[in-house]
Amino acid sequence: MPHLSRVTRRLGLKGLAAAAVTLPLSSTALSLQHASATDPQDSRLEVMSFNLRFASTTEPNSWAVRRPVMRELLHRERPHVLGTQEGLYQQVRDIAADLGAGHAWIGTGRAGGSRDEFVAVFYDTLRLTPVEYDHFWLSDTPEVIGSNTWGGACIRMVTWVRFRDARQGGREFYLLNTHLDNASQYARSRAASLITDRIAGLDRSLPVVVTGDFNAAAHRNPVYDTLLGAGLVDTWDAAEERSALYGTFHGYRPLKPNGDRIDWILATPGVSAHRASVNTFSHNGQFASDHLPVQASLTLG
Repeated sequence: MPHLSRVTRRLGLKGLAAAAVTLPLSSTALSLQHASATDPQDSRLEVMSFNLRFASTTEPNSWAVRRPVMRELLHRERPHVLGTQEGLYQQVRDIAADLGAGHAWIGTGRAGGSRDEFVAVFYDTLRLTPVEYDHFWLSDTPEVIGSNTWGGACIRMVTWVRFRDARQGGREFYLLNTHLDNASQYARSRAASLITDRIAGLDRSLPVVVTGDFNAAAHRNPVYDTLLGAGLVDTWDAAEERSALYGTFHGYRPLKPNGDRIDWILATPGVSAHRASVNTFSHNGQFASDHLPVQASLTLG
């Protein structure tokens, strides 16, 4: 298990609220099978973005009911890196325990520490090593924990990690994970601009992967245009192979073929997308969340 105290935190957060929760967690629930890295296909980076739907005791679709389905889905797919949205602290801990040994996570509550929802990043420690990480808030004061200056319905933020990938020759890359506002188009648009500005300030020699629930339909919203206009590529469109398309938010109602993709995995040019999918897994009609996870199989450029 890596010791995040040895990982560089790029931006110093100020104030008492800077005692944020950013912890690696593991258990012994799952033993991953790692194939030989001599086969190029085996070195592909499996990425997932998943809005978890916050843990609730309200039936139907309580977290107690959904958690076993979530566990089975993650065990089936075994992503190397997983950007999650909306998870509460104990819920994030549950997922860490269910992923099992060989996994850790980085994140903090959007109101600081363990408060409010997380945009956590889970990763396979047998493959990926975090080199540096930090968080910023989607506001005019991005270093101020919990700031919300654009009239959004909720505090919104980004968690980012610079990883070293043992399977792709020690190649490093950035992973940014976010959840844009559900109510305010203005807040979403400002957030997209801030994210592109922050990406421009990263090491330009390294690939960037962005995961998130953008609360905006791909190809039909200025947020999408801003992010792709800054040079990011939609891995769904770029993929050599794709699953059937469904709307990624279903709200526990029947799935919508060819519906809106509001959950995306974006990347910088040079990252090869081999397959992209919208995962429709359920168990006895029960879904793990009110969103469907999206996935991409990538080779870093």
